[in-house]
Amino acid sequence: MKALNGVSHGRAARPVDWRKAMSDNVAWALIVYTGLQIFLTVEAIKETGLRSLAMLCLVILVAAIIPACHKLDKRWRDLTEDDAHDRTLARAYRRDQALLWALALGLPFALTLLFRALA
Repeated sequence: MKALNGVSHGRAARPVDWRKAMSDNVAWALIVYTGLQIFLTVEAIKETGLRSLAMLCLVILVAAIIPACHKLDKRWRDLTEDDAHDRTLARAYRRDQALLWALALGLPFALTLLFRALA
């Protein structure tokens, strides 16, 4: 591998920008969350017949998840230029990223389980 010394190796060579990385994660998480929510809720409505409750819960979750994601994104978006590329923020980024995806993936399934438990 001596021939590759000094050659850029893709991702590792580029400085990370935590602002863009979190913004991308928030956008994808909202898309995944919405798709799961629609798919799982429609199935739960068909199985349980709890249409009104399901729609109310969807409205509440959408009203809660969008501001929460905006707040998380804003926290990272407001970083200074120097902080946006600071590798010491990797741990905080991974923590917030894990929380974001846990909620995006977990809430639709939790709501579906709730509907089924109520039926």
